[in-house]
Amino acid sequence: MARLSALNQAKMNKRQKEIYDDIVSGPRGNVRGPLAVWLYRAELADKAQQLGRYCRYDSSLSPRLSELAILITARIWDAAFEWQAHVPHALAAGIDQAVVDALAADHDPDFSSDDEQLVYEFSRELNLTRAVSDAVYARAIAILGKEGTVDLVGVLGYYSLISMTIKAFDVDPITAS
Repeated sequence: MARLSALNQAKMNKRQKEIYDDIVSGPRGNVRGPLAVWLYRAELADKAQQLGRYCRYDSSLSPRLSELAILITARIWDAAFEWQAHVPHALAAGIDQAVVDALAADHDPDFSSDDEQLVYEFSRELNLTRAVSDAVYARAIAILGKEGTVDLVGVLGYYSLISMTIKAFDVDPITAS
């Protein structure tokens, strides 16, 4: 992190240590990037990581659609850290490499499925115009259902928060290991 360094565990207060341990013991397995920034405010880190856990692991969206929405959001925000963190997950979830390449180049991908096309259009429209047209909304309800549409907006909102944190605090992209 260029603007804020990760907190030293030895200097964390009791609540920060609790949240740190909770995050490390969960599915993420580590505290880095935006989570490390949020630990400066333990309650924000706690609530945000709980929302993130839901959006990433427990929403009604399939991992394929969720990871697609995450990549679209990361690309819109030019959030390199999040992009690099999620490309492998998106590919593993079934997003085609050609779609990832098109998103990386900021081109409209050619989708082979209606649900991916819908997630792309909905995500771009909401992020870029700050609204969703009646036509795109109706397609979202038809394809994802009410619950899936609500979860899609939740994923987009959470990953916008992540992207804002990355950009505001100049969080370094993940280095290859």
